[in-house]
Amino acid sequence: MARKPDLNPDELLQGEYKYIAQTAFQANEDRSRVTSFYFVSVGSFVAAIIGTQLEAQSRIVSFAFFALFLVLTFMGALTIAQLARLRAAWHESVEAMNQIKDFYIKHHPEVKDAFKWRLRSIPPTNKPYSIANLIAVEVALLSSLTTGAGAYFLLSFLGEVTWVSWSIVFVSIVGGYFAQWAWYLHLLVDNQ
Repeated sequence: MARKPDLNPDELLQGEYKYIAQTAFQANEDRSRVTSFYFVSVGSFVAAIIGTQLEAQSRIVSFAFFALFLVLTFMGALTIAQLARLRAAWHESVEAMNQIKDFYIKHHPEVKDAFKWRLRSIPPTNKPYSIANLIAVEVALLSSLTTGAGAYFLLSFLGEVTWVSWSIVFVSIVGGYFAQWAWYLHLLVDNQ
């Protein structure tokens, strides 16, 4: 009969806790990288547009800028999706860490006061004014501005820009923001 290996459950739980803590940390790091990439991308494209100093906009240039801002809006939607999924991943990791804490508290009630967060007190995924929330708002706002810029250049391509056109641009900015935010909230669900 084969001998059972000696397994230390404390070592297993400690290893699992360290792994989960690392995944939570990595989700926060990735959120920072994703956002920085988006901001640098948008800033570079806008700087390139300003740097062109076009004296007379042609229809082809207007269409090219429309296409560029359409791509930037799409990149904003992808960035929002990544931010939402990374926040949800962080939340799932924190839930897993707290499950281990609850296990230890069950077997060692004297350590209960050492933990601020428990399964019932974890911050929600969309905690207002958290860094994750504010970064998502910032990306949604910037992406809505690229939506408005795209609308402006499309209208410029189609004809003269009038006060009605500016109303359409404004509506596209507001609509773009709410669409981006709704997309973020839709993807901000654990266990997807």
